[in-house]
Amino acid sequence: MAGQEAITGFAVAVVREDGRWRCSQLDTGALAELDAAITELAKMRSTGAVFGLLAVDDEFFVIVRPSPRGASLLLSDAAAALDYDIAADVLDLLRVDPPEEDDDAIWPEGDLEILADFGLPGAELEVIVGEVDRYPDEQLLMIAQRCGFGDEFAKLLDEV
Repeated sequence: MAGQEAITGFAVAVVREDGRWRCSQLDTGALAELDAAITELAKMRSTGAVFGLLAVDDEFFVIVRPSPRGASLLLSDAAAALDYDIAADVLDLLRVDPPEEDDDAIWPEGDLEILADFGLPGAELEVIVGEVDRYPDEQLLMIAQRCGFGDEFAKLLDEV
């Protein structure tokens, strides 16, 4: 798996508190290990919602939303579990079998309603995930714009 190689991309924590959005960069270790991403997000002190947006190697993205009853997750491409530990961890936590080695179909796995309370219903998120000609950072920017924190997200990406 890609765990032996350096993983490129970014991990962003998104916080909505008192009607305002805040985006901050997470440690890059969050790209390699799902537990690291969940732990970092869970440590963030906020009375509002906290979730993470992870773009991995220009291949796929993961949305992580920790809660007291466990993390809600969305993996943009289930087949990424064949090559990336973090994607395999997502499927494992979701109790979903990874696809077969020769299956090259792209489909999301997890909670498509993960951001519905921010104005992004599952059907729209599924359309964004289906934009396979776009890079994960472009898809995540579309998600950020639709939820209302596009400017904050874009500004942080410019700094990364």
